[in-house]
Amino acid sequence: KKSLDGMQSCEISSDSTDDPLSSGLHRNRQPRIVVIGAGLAGLAATKTLLENGFTDVTVLEASDCIGGRVQSAQLGQATLELGATWIHGANGNPVFHLAEDNGLLEHTTDGERSVGRISLYTKNGVAHYQTNNGKRIPKDLVEEFSDLYNEVYELTQEFFQSGKPVGAESQNSVGIFTRDVVRKRIMVDPEDSESTKKLKLSMLQQYLKVESCESSSPSMDEVSLSEFGEWTEIPGAHYVIPTGFIKIVELLARDIPERVVQLNKPIHCLHWNHSVRQDIAHTEDHNSDHRGPSAQGYPVYVECEDCEFIPADHVIVTVSLGVLKKNESLFSPRLPEDKVMAIEKLGISTTDKIFLEFAEPFWSPECNSIQFVWEDEAQLENLTYPEELWYKKICSFDVLYPPERYGYVLSGWICGDEALVMERCDDETVAETCTELLRKFTGNQNIPKPRRILRSSWGSNPYIYGSYSFTRVGSSGVDVEKLAMPLPYNESTKTPPAQVLFAGEATHRKYYSTTHGALLSGQREANHLIEMYQDLYHAEKAKPSI
Repeated sequence: KKSLDGMQSCEISSDSTDDPLSSGLHRNRQPRIVVIGAGLAGLAATKTLLENGFTDVTVLEASDCIGGRVQSAQLGQATLELGATWIHGANGNPVFHLAEDNGLLEHTTDGERSVGRISLYTKNGVAHYQTNNGKRIPKDLVEEFSDLYNEVYELTQEFFQSGKPVGAESQNSVGIFTRDVVRKRIMVDPEDSESTKKLKLSMLQQYLKVESCESSSPSMDEVSLSEFGEWTEIPGAHYVIPTGFIKIVELLARDIPERVVQLNKPIHCLHWNHSVRQDIAHTEDHNSDHRGPSAQGYPVYVECEDCEFIPADHVIVTVSLGVLKKNESLFSPRLPEDKVMAIEKLGISTTDKIFLEFAEPFWSPECNSIQFVWEDEAQLENLTYPEELWYKKICSFDVLYPPERYGYVLSGWICGDEALVMERCDDETVAETCTELLRKFTGNQNIPKPRRILRSSWGSNPYIYGSYSFTRVGSSGVDVEKLAMPLPYNESTKTPPAQVLFAGEATHRKYYSTTHGALLSGQREANHLIEMYQDLYHAEKAKPSI
């Protein structure tokens, strides 16, 4: 990539002054770029811009730390992940290469390299499926059911991947389709007794809860069947980073000068397409020592909550889909209707973790997780609960492994509206409720209360509002593309192009919901600007001076 260092001295012929793109050059200054959000997408965009010679870049981060939905936290000696946990796939994954090249995976154990679908922290040992009557479901029965479920899971991928038409009875829903097909297959099995069938039907509900935690959807009933197969898995194993996923964030931020990133800087409104009042623009221009000449030429102003107005040629917005859904007034003028519709149609929900630390393990050494199977849910259609029963949505507790690193810690999973109810409870209530559940399902009344509890609260975080995105029934990859399209749409020569660009996991059509999707989307938008200015720079250079 060619540097933009030569830009300052570039001569521009007088006939190009009305071209909005070249006006930045004409003013003898670098384009001013503001990045909103210092998560993986924002940091990747910033790093890419700086490496390519852009010098006027500012990052505005609403919270008091960088990382966004990557949040590593200490519990005693252990580093636990409240947010992103796995590097999903190795081959060609930029997050994997960052980790690998910087020695972050040297202490990753074999058990933390998981091939196949992820729903566990470790492949060591075996999952214990326990019923609410305190009984463990026999291993062979679990395996039998698991094979059936995975077979149907493969079918859910085919609609997108081979353009298979979706039948009306499934209502284009992964959950409804899966429940329907699996139930029919269970019921026609001549070898199973009635009680075995009932157990398998109950396990189906538990699997769907785990699946909705992985999709970060309130229920798999809300996930689009026709689109489910578009999400693409990068080949290779999944990895855990022992020293914390935050190390990836630190690596991205390493070469970004401190002055570039402003923390505790939430934004109130993004005024684009020269919509800000000129008296404000003019005042800002005079009051600031670091703003470029004649700020009135800037097409975008970022109005911060502290009342500062920051002018920009381009703004890269990396806020979560949750924030876009909650704040319709974030943009002035309002976003185009198709973008508003895309934001509305796409899904994001909350998946939370609950970490419980015990002085001693009450589980057996070979147990890698405790899965909660409610026998009274075999025939339930909808797995959402009234507030007081929020805990029924906790699908499982994983054992963190190895104990030499983590001590004796369990990680519970909960999603949807029930996760939001959990977030409103205090630590004491959650710890007690989880202890009661563990006693009930293991049949061991002597399980002590945990020594410590730590949990995430992505749903009520006002700068995030959710964990990650999914393709909801009624939405498609086209909506992801619409969300990612820069503003303004029109390519008029009088309107500066690419004033507002969009990045973040929800804007990546194939890799939404992942850290590599976020990182790649940030690089994508930075490269969009780099190419735009390179083309301009070369065009200007080629022009003869008059």
